[in-house]
Amino acid sequence: MKFTGLEPRLPSATRKRLIGQQQSMSIKHDKTADLFKSFMPKRGEIENTISENVFSINIYKQDYFTAFDPNSVFEKWAAVEVSSFAEVPYGMNKIVIPAGLYAIFDYKGHPGDKAIFQFIFGSWLPGSEYHLDHRPHFEILGERYKNNDPNSEEEIWIPIRPK
Repeated sequence: MKFTGLEPRLPSATRKRLIGQQQSMSIKHDKTADLFKSFMPKRGEIENTISENVFSINIYKQDYFTAFDPNSVFEKWAAVEVSSFAEVPYGMNKIVIPAGLYAIFDYKGHPGDKAIFQFIFGSWLPGSEYHLDHRPHFEILGERYKNNDPNSEEEIWIPIRPK
């Protein structure tokens, strides 16, 4: 497998405040491109941003991974981190990601390649000393992120807790 030997960083992350747009979707009916096409032109309206990084956040129901079905609906966010919640622009909302332990994978490859998630959930997590925790999952799309490019880089944050 091409990710063999890929070890995540395991920091305890502080609480994060974000402002963005969200949409319900499923793996089978993925609307990520539409969400980001709507959000990206408006992100400059958000005050108190911490960086240029964009967050792609997934919020799953408690049993999403135990009873996985590609038709199961989850909430996807396109957002930016802020130092404080000032005025929220029209059509956007605020979200708080609670503090906690995360496995952070530094991924380089095509953003549409789901093999990294098969590795994380099918190999790394079952063989680790951790369980999946019920908090938001997210990717940080920084300056090296390139949409539809095999040389794109991003951080994948998976919420975990000790077994």
